[in-house]
Amino acid sequence: MHLSIWDIMAPAFFECLILVGIHSYLGLHVIKRKVIFVDLALAQVAALGTTVGFLFGILPGTSGAYWFSLGFAILGAAIFSLLRFRHEKIPQEAVIGLVYALAAATAILVIDKAPHGAEHIKDLLTGSILWVKWTTIRNAAIVYAAVGLFHYIFRDKFLLISDHPEEAYRRGLSVRFWDFLFYVSFGIVITHSVGTAGVLLVFVFLVVPAITSIMITDVLWKQLAIGWSMGLVVSVLGLYISYIADLPSGPTVVAFYGAMLLLVALILFVVKAPSRGRALLKIAFGTGITIIVVFFFRLLGEYFHTAEHRQERQRFTATASRTLHDPEKTGPVPSSLNEKYILQLTNIDSLKLFFHKSDDYSLRLDIARRMEKLNPKDGIGALLSLLRTCPFSFLREEIISEIEKYSHERFGYDSSLDAAQNAPAFHKLKIWYENRFN
Repeated sequence: MHLSIWDIMAPAFFECLILVGIHSYLGLHVIKRKVIFVDLALAQVAALGTTVGFLFGILPGTSGAYWFSLGFAILGAAIFSLLRFRHEKIPQEAVIGLVYALAAATAILVIDKAPHGAEHIKDLLTGSILWVKWTTIRNAAIVYAAVGLFHYIFRDKFLLISDHPEEAYRRGLSVRFWDFLFYVSFGIVITHSVGTAGVLLVFVFLVVPAITSIMITDVLWKQLAIGWSMGLVVSVLGLYISYIADLPSGPTVVAFYGAMLLLVALILFVVKAPSRGRALLKIAFGTGITIIVVFFFRLLGEYFHTAEHRQERQRFTATASRTLHDPEKTGPVPSSLNEKYILQLTNIDSLKLFFHKSDDYSLRLDIARRMEKLNPKDGIGALLSLLRTCPFSFLREEIISEIEKYSHERFGYDSSLDAAQNAPAFHKLKIWYENRFN
């Protein structure tokens, strides 16, 4: 079956839409409460839960990983609500930052004991929104709708605490209790969001629409309309740019959000300035300084790159020569072997050797892609081999996507299932491969 851009990007687009819907609203609360980094902190705590589960052999994306993540998120919600005081000597943002740092450090310590921890950390940061499944989108939409209904029912209390905390205390409202409920609902959303979008994209979905809308208006419904509209535009254009430029979807949307925020800020600066001419002159001056700084650092980078490139190439050549001439003695590909030089090789036999010698699944995937460009038969064969052995569902999703992109067909492979359950899909893949290359 031929795959169009809609077939590939539609799930990611609809996932972005439901993320925008709930995060734009929660972001307004976060900005007004002046707890900007609570999203990152709760996301990191939820990610720590997934990491702890991973240490016990529970793979990301499974129901076990979800409950680990949600449990840790609720624990984080309890911490944030208990540590809020009416007359605080230490800002709550400082506590949030500390929780984030401790959760991140603990996650690194835990993942250090798990095999292939680097791939797991990368997945938590960047997510895999391009490979999200329709069932995941459906489940997230149900959960987000339930959270939205909960906030709508108790909107007076949540908005009062966010807008006028002193008034909430004066009326005798149990601020800590409602804070706990707020952070629990927030944690539920984050637990779902981080699994597909990653920590960075979730943070941007939360903060950027809220900042943009608050800069423009103080009316809640207008703020929501602006945030949702901005999310729609950024999602469509960001995903489209990532597709045509072959860029990672999540980081591309993040960068495009940043560009849109900058554009809106500059427009508002000109519109609200007493003298628009002087405002435009300041923008032109700032742009010129930025270009000079970028040009300076580019020259600096090229200077050091030229000086270090020769030595680095010599080290790679010596190490690669030993690996190629004594493959039985060298063991796995050493970490000193520079990845960028491996991916510049044009000899298929050398690439095959490095593919089989490497114990880094991400590097093996990159090598297989390199082989595919030079020799599709060997490259697709390497991808099929890696698909059978890779233990990480998010990497398997990338592998099958690469194969389907080349073949323009779907084989019914589900990265969340094991090899036995994917046996029919593997059979289809085998038949297609034999018919295509034999």
